[in-house]
Amino acid sequence: MISRRTALGLIGGACSLAACSPSSSIIVGSKNFTESILLAEIYAQALRKAGMRVTTRLNLGSTQIAMAAIARGEIDLYPEYTGTALLTVLNLPASQDAATIYRTVADAFKTKYGLLWLDPAPMNDTQAIATTKMIATRHDLHTLSQLSRLAPQLRLATIPEFLTRADGLPGLRKRYGGFAFKEIRTYDIGLKYDALLTGHADVATAFSTDGTVATQHLVLLDDDKHLWPPYRPAPVVREATMKAFPMIAPTLNAIESAITTERMQAMNARIESDHADPHDVAAAFLAEIAP
Repeated sequence: MISRRTALGLIGGACSLAACSPSSSIIVGSKNFTESILLAEIYAQALRKAGMRVTTRLNLGSTQIAMAAIARGEIDLYPEYTGTALLTVLNLPASQDAATIYRTVADAFKTKYGLLWLDPAPMNDTQAIATTKMIATRHDLHTLSQLSRLAPQLRLATIPEFLTRADGLPGLRKRYGGFAFKEIRTYDIGLKYDALLTGHADVATAFSTDGTVATQHLVLLDDDKHLWPPYRPAPVVREATMKAFPMIAPTLNAIESAITTERMQAMNARIESDHADPHDVAAAFLAEIAP
């Protein structure tokens, strides 16, 4: 796996001929989880409907892998989250003001990496820790402060990236103290909830718009010391690509306002619980907002 330093070095360094010369096709990428894949499908289909030629490279991997891919010109755009960009890519302090975070990451990405942020969606897919109602009741567990103290009695199910991210376990320990779990097991991103629901874990890392949170009636613990900033998704696009395809911005900006937290949670549930194809869910969303 490519390291964070290598990934960001690729972004900051001189680009190759392939990375600097856009092709006749826009390549839309995504990270390796349901919502990122779905957002990328929405972007790709909207651009096609507007008459542009589009290919996709979905399920690439972590934030660092997606950033490295866009730096090398292997993709032209992908969905990123403001909070992830602030904490994980830029290593800046957390903030709770969504507009300030957006301006900060948009300015920094353009200056440092030659990447443009389009309009953010109103939804907020914040990080979270989830547990079942039974476990929350048993331990009278409602906040991350409580979890920080109870952690030695509990087992955490998470993904490998959470153990190293600034807004992951290191951030929790820095902000809250504690969080010395009895056991930590890492899983593929789609399996961490299975561990929680089958009794192999007591708490699991989560995102607030995950479909499983709604369908399984999970409890999201309150981030009472405000570690996590707003995580609003937006298309991040290479400047060279935007110059070659100027209709990207108005096309994608026109649909962003319809991507609400409630809509995203319902769409994620269709994919995760009902096993719908992300392509079909994206098509249904676009047909609903622009029939």
